Amino acid sequence: SVKNALISLTTIFEIGLEHPNVYRAAAKHLIERYYHQLTEGCGNESCSNSWCASSVGFNRMDNNAAAVKALELYKVNAKLCDPHPSKKGTASAYLESSAHSNSACSNRKMNHKDVHSVRDNFKDVNYLTEEKIYEILDICGEKEDYSPLIRVIGRVFSSAEGLVQSFRRSKPHTKEELKSLQGKDEDKDEDEKEAAACSATAMEEDSPASSSSSRLGEGSSGENDVQKLAPDEVSVDIEAVRRVYERLLSNEKIEAAFLNALVYLSPNVECDLTYHNVYSRDPNYLNLFVIVMENSNLHSPEYLEIALPQFCKAMSKLPLAAQAKLARLWSHYSAEQIRRMVETFQQLITYKVISNEFNSRNLVNDDDAVVAATKCLKIVYYANVLGGDLDMEHNEEEDEEPIPESSELTLQELLGEERRNKKGPRVDPLETELGIRTNDCRRPLVPFEEFVNEPLNEVLEMDKDYTFFKVETENKFSFMTCPFILNAVTKNLGLYYDNRIRMYSERRITVLYSLVQGQQLNPYLRLKVRRDHIIDDALVRLEMIAMENPADLKKQLYVEFEGEQGVDEGGVSKEFFQLVVEEIFNPDIGMFTYDERTKMFWFNPSSFENEGQYTLIGIVLGLAIYNNCILDVHFPMVVYRKLMGKKGTFRDLADANPVLYQSLKELLEYEGSVEEDMMITFQISQTDLFGNPLMYDLRENGDKIPVTNENRKEFVAQYAEYMLNKSVEKQFKAFRRGFHMVTNESPLKYLFRPEEIELLICGSRNLDFLALEETTEYDGGYNRDSRIIKEFWETLHSFGEEQKRLFLQFTTGTDRAPVGGLGKLKMIIAKNGPDTDRLPTSHTCFNVLLLPEYSSKEKLRERLLKAITYAKGFGML
Repeated sequence: SVKNALISLTTIFEIGLEHPNVYRAAAKHLIERYYHQLTEGCGNESCSNSWCASSVGFNRMDNNAAAVKALELYKVNAKLCDPHPSKKGTASAYLESSAHSNSACSNRKMNHKDVHSVRDNFKDVNYLTEEKIYEILDICGEKEDYSPLIRVIGRVFSSAEGLVQSFRRSKPHTKEELKSLQGKDEDKDEDEKEAAACSATAMEEDSPASSSSSRLGEGSSGENDVQKLAPDEVSVDIEAVRRVYERLLSNEKIEAAFLNALVYLSPNVECDLTYHNVYSRDPNYLNLFVIVMENSNLHSPEYLEIALPQFCKAMSKLPLAAQAKLARLWSHYSAEQIRRMVETFQQLITYKVISNEFNSRNLVNDDDAVVAATKCLKIVYYANVLGGDLDMEHNEEEDEEPIPESSELTLQELLGEERRNKKGPRVDPLETELGIRTNDCRRPLVPFEEFVNEPLNEVLEMDKDYTFFKVETENKFSFMTCPFILNAVTKNLGLYYDNRIRMYSERRITVLYSLVQGQQLNPYLRLKVRRDHIIDDALVRLEMIAMENPADLKKQLYVEFEGEQGVDEGGVSKEFFQLVVEEIFNPDIGMFTYDERTKMFWFNPSSFENEGQYTLIGIVLGLAIYNNCILDVHFPMVVYRKLMGKKGTFRDLADANPVLYQSLKELLEYEGSVEEDMMITFQISQTDLFGNPLMYDLRENGDKIPVTNENRKEFVAQYAEYMLNKSVEKQFKAFRRGFHMVTNESPLKYLFRPEEIELLICGSRNLDFLALEETTEYDGGYNRDSRIIKEFWETLHSFGEEQKRLFLQFTTGTDRAPVGGLGKLKMIIAKNGPDTDRLPTSHTCFNVLLLPEYSSKEKLRERLLKAITYAKGFGML
């Protein structure tokens, strides 16, 4: 078959490339000439070469046999015919040099009734248009011989310059442009002009607009095209490409031609981009990637082994400006087209991950195909963001005062320990080039979740990946630079490593500082609090630290309850945070208001507390993330969007204040006269803590400005602006400042979206105790089949929702599931002696439940319920 012949020919090329006595190009050139001498001949009817198809008595052979014989003739240096004058201009289908030779200009008479003449007719086609494809397809259909079309596709789609010139949008040049082209052509040397003229003559019928030159970097038509194109436009007729693919890909033999051409094309493109800076010389080079990515069969199994990995490697070499242009172009695609490209790269990543055994010694980071596909997926990701519902305007203002540096800065510089990230938080270069942020997108074309690759997350060694992320070496890729492909659990682990390393760094600095200054060693952020005065003790201490030395907030938290023996290995801190949150968010204190309908808290605009108190609450929230503790905090999503730098808008009222949102939505949709029927003005009213009404003008003299059908959109926007931003501006800025005191050097903003920040702080609301049962381990003589263990899980599953939360609180120190759900919680149930009247106990720091072997299921239930209901305080066991 032709498919097998092409594969055999590729094999011949590979063997020829390894021949020790010739250069790569020469070997390839000779083998191709032998092959076409065997299949087509030299054109001389009186040829005496027994290995030429034109000689008398030559036995015709199929393509497979010809491919094998061509290699044999090359090895023995057999006679090679020169093309007969009648045959000149019929360049090899795969011979790029012949395609631009002077012989292309020779005159030939064609007879469409002769199959060989039909084949000869298309040998001068060095680039394609939709019309030319259909013309060749019709002729091949009449003869029921598609080999001419397969040859043309193989030649053009395996040649970068041929593909770049193909499927151009038909737009004739103006007189000024033609003069410009002619003027620039005169600057070429004679050989180039002659070659360009021949190429133009051969291709004139198909596309006059691009006939000035067929060689990359030589013609000026590409440059002029690019100057006229918008940043999100290319010179390819994309719709024509799609129609061509749709018509051709149904033919199995033709599809094989696309596949083999891509295998041959990709390494050359990679070389061009890596070493020859080809895109800067001819931005139309991007057309090649646009055309190939329109192939809807790229994700099929045939492409996954060789063709697609090689193409991804080439595409990953595109300069930043080219990647940005691709992203802008693809942002105009439909959701289905974006999803197809996502699935293409995801299938390659998954295929490579599953077919290899990655571990700590064989890192997935070292797999070129996976890395290249991830880099390509990043371009599609930003196209997905750009094409979504963007909000580029409503951005929070930066803090007026910079967060104070540590007083240890001079000493750090003295010891060679300069502050990290002085240039600010990490930003993706492509994000900067495009001038957008992921958080600007309210709703992408394709859900962000579809960009996460779970098999990759399972094999990723996050400790190694984090090291590559921090070191930023060119030869080691970190998947943390493409956080969209990571799930929240993996990103949380990366953040955990970052926080721990920063803690150890602060501890080391403290030790060195104490040695130099002779001061008392204090490597931890120590908080000693009284349980009944927890807010006064904790917030006063944190306020002192924030004022004197904010760097101490980066130390590992160590909490001690006065009069209790508990040693903080994590569990005491968990309870500390929970108690602080319960106190702070108590409506009686008045710092936050509570909505009974939404079960959410919001900043109290008329609170009597000063800004310092809100700063301290922000510090507590930041400390919880920094110390990997989950808080029972109930904020609407707009708070996390604001923390990430986006202001609240009308759409955010949907979950922050659904009643107000619905009212304003009805106002916008009202079909009658708003002014006459509703009689509202640009003055609104609120109530303070004591129920007194407070009036606020959305515009100057707002009480005199009626809301009409014409200005109601402005009214709604300003109403939302006041409710979510202006009314709580002082409180929120102080809160955000405290949060950033702890997280300003963290990759938090870089890695997480607002909804993931909520998950990070609050944990998962879904409590799947079956998943917890699956992952729980046993110690001290217990196992999964022990009687007491079976009775324990039967008892726990029979508990109500509140009782289950109490059990979690008793065992782990928090009643929320960690990021990823209860299945990610490593709980241990250990035997604590024989049957007894003692209650179960726990080590909350290590999620260990100490369970005596009770004699009956009823006794187990009674003892366990009493333990979780009345548990409070810590002691030494």
